[in-house]
Amino acid sequence: MMRVHVETGAPLEVCKQAEKAILTLLAVVLFAPLALVVGCSGVVSQSSSKTPPPLTQTYSVSGTISPSAGGVGTTVTLSGASSASAIADSSGSFTFTGLANGTYTVSPSRTGYTFSPASQSATVSSANISGINFTASAQGSQTYSISGTITPAAGGSGAKVTLSGAATATATANSSGAYTFTGLANGTYAVTPSRTGYTFSPSSQSATITGANVTGVNFSASAQGSQTFSIAGTISPTTGGSGATVNLSGAASKTISADSAGAYSFSGFTNGTYTVTPSKLGYSFSPVSQTATINGANVTGLNFTATPATIHTAVANWTASTSVVSGYNVYRGTVSGGPYTKLNSAQITLLTYTDSTVVSGQTYFFVTTAVDGIGNESVFSNEISAAIP
Repeated sequence: MMRVHVETGAPLEVCKQAEKAILTLLAVVLFAPLALVVGCSGVVSQSSSKTPPPLTQTYSVSGTISPSAGGVGTTVTLSGASSASAIADSSGSFTFTGLANGTYTVSPSRTGYTFSPASQSATVSSANISGINFTASAQGSQTYSISGTITPAAGGSGAKVTLSGAATATATANSSGAYTFTGLANGTYAVTPSRTGYTFSPSSQSATITGANVTGVNFSASAQGSQTFSIAGTISPTTGGSGATVNLSGAASKTISADSAGAYSFSGFTNGTYTVTPSKLGYSFSPVSQTATINGANVTGLNFTATPATIHTAVANWTASTSVVSGYNVYRGTVSGGPYTKLNSAQITLLTYTDSTVVSGQTYFFVTTAVDGIGNESVFSNEISAAIP
């Protein structure tokens, strides 16, 4: 209801004018959204204000394209719950911000490069997502692989293997514990296995690609809390044992070097059958290898004897040619009548040649030719044989 208030003491004419104006205004006010209080002294209006809605929380998706030479300047496209694009910086890093919860697909592209993987899915669920990483490879460039095995298979099967360094990637070892990383450029990498409930020896290994595939990057898996044992021995004398390479194979594989006293020890291995084989340039070993079976206890006393390898030589002599010659060539074969392989790189001016590359237990067959001053070579001489003891 509208009320009209006329102040006491106002002139009668003024109040009549006010009354008339108020009656006119009454029809308008009945339909107006505002509440009015009217009197002879004036009109007062009131209005209401609304509270702004709360801000919506947003998140980010980020990652890196390596190596940086392939990542820098790469266009990265985001699609899915929303779409956007970004350019990877000088380190190959990229970030998408202001994203709501939802599933997105991230795809890199750059002329002259391929990417592994080609794209990745990222689901934002009230948190930022990082580590959406890619490996860039120049199209047409030679790539290589890094591979190995985690033994025993019970510990290696299903283990996660992480590659870092010149490029990053992950792989899962198969049911035999074998894994492979492919499409890698030259560079130095680190390979690290992991699996819940297991420890690995070594915990990580370095692998350097220089124009060829790298194989045999192997690990041993041990169930956490399970007892492990060692295999140890000595290679004597120390002149042959010191620094000798000792290889362990079988239930697990590992390679170490004997210390300055010729002693070696493999540790952290579970029950199983293993083979130990020493090697050193210029030495032979007795026995050549030994079997060690771990059955709830350490294995010790797995010893070897190193013997300097006997150096054999074969000396060939011949009669001088009756013609004028500038020198001679010596050829050797392992079958009488050839084929023969030339041994000397430069012409021999003497009438004798010492071959120090012969191997014990092998019979060799030698022939010679004469060469004149303009390079003409004679036919083979008569054949002589030498049996190496």
